[in-house]
Amino acid sequence: MEIGIVGLGRMGGNMALRLHEGGHRVAAYDRDPDQRDSFGSRGMAPVAALEDFLVELKPPRVVWVMVPSGAPTESTIAALAEVLEPGDLIIDGGNSNYKDSQRRGHELRAAGIRFVDAGVSGGVWGLAEGFCMMVGGDADAVALAEPAFRTLAPSPTEGYAHVGPLGAGHFVKMVHNGIEYGLMQAYAEGFELMGAKEQFGLDLPQVAQLWRHGSVVRSWLLDLTARALEEDPALSGLEPYVEDSGEGRWTVEESVELAVPLPVISIALQARFRSRQEDSFGFKMLAAMRNQFGGHAVRRRP
Repeated sequence: MEIGIVGLGRMGGNMALRLHEGGHRVAAYDRDPDQRDSFGSRGMAPVAALEDFLVELKPPRVVWVMVPSGAPTESTIAALAEVLEPGDLIIDGGNSNYKDSQRRGHELRAAGIRFVDAGVSGGVWGLAEGFCMMVGGDADAVALAEPAFRTLAPSPTEGYAHVGPLGAGHFVKMVHNGIEYGLMQAYAEGFELMGAKEQFGLDLPQVAQLWRHGSVVRSWLLDLTARALEEDPALSGLEPYVEDSGEGRWTVEESVELAVPLPVISIALQARFRSRQEDSFGFKMLAAMRNQFGGHAVRRRP
């Protein structure tokens, strides 16, 4: 199939490359002309403006938006709505609030443009490992883009699902990221406790590697924890400052609206706030994990 990608950062760029390597024709746009030229040199079709998708892609066109959530996503989708035609499809693959996705979908529907919200997990490893995609929207819209979803997934039969109607994809991704907060917090606290037990002089990289094999707590997050500890066992190069990108807050807010208790996720979110006020190995571990799986920025000591 033919597909346009808007936003050639680390995630969007890796998705464009995986689609291209999977045999799809990719038209690539980024505000940075150097980024566009770079992807053009790899066999994709760079476009200098959003309206160029009308020429580069055959109708019905599919354009996937991979820009930061919030205002950048809002303005990009609004600009695409001005140039695309009825029957075309916009996919939002960023970490948007599901309520915003529902609103955008209804607004686009009124103009005859289809919309799909796709929660995407895989971070900087998605090019090699594949992406997990939680997709929401009308069945006909999802079907139009399904060849791309199956190419981006770890396999043609796993790692992609149409989870429900408009907004469901970003809702499931929101909960996914809330769970991620809790898992990361548990690992960080456990390793901090082991590090504090000076009597045993535990080798934390050794323990992380040990738990990766046969343990009930093994996971990809633990794999990345082991990698971070191998690189810097004391995490001495990091500041214990952990960002939150929004999804954890939205998950906790949703729990209040629905009166569903989420004590672990709520406390994990609060712990991130506290990381900005004190120094601890556990918070350095959280920062290191975010950097490992998503390439998220960390604060490094001078």
